Amino acid sequence: MGRRARRWRDDDPSTHGPGTPEAVICPLCERPIPPGARQSRHHLTPKLKGGTHGETVRLHQICHSAIHARHSEAELARRLSDVASLRAEPEIARFLAWVRTKPDDFHTATRLTRTRREAKRSTR
Repeated sequence: MGRRARRWRDDDPSTHGPGTPEAVICPLCERPIPPGARQSRHHLTPKLKGGTHGETVRLHQICHSAIHARHSEAELARRLSDVASLRAEPEIARFLAWVRTKPDDFHTATRLTRTRREAKRSTR
């Protein structure tokens, strides 16, 4: 087992201390993130737009993927740089209403929206 793998093992008490890990709540969908669920950190201001050392939040991977499938880095930096504005955005709000009906550890592949796919094709 490599050094990095050992450092982050969830079942190793020497790397996490005694007791059970605290339940983390996804600030976007407001569901718990179970220890084994896919998750990631989202930079509220994208790294490409100056947010390298800025604030981050832990999200379900599906929530994080939904944000980036629907919005460009520039749009995230310009008008969606906090959780409240992300929740208020209509496309994300529709996604949140859907994902809240799923189990806490639910994950599925996320596709780009039709608008983003077409924009990507036109730049080739």
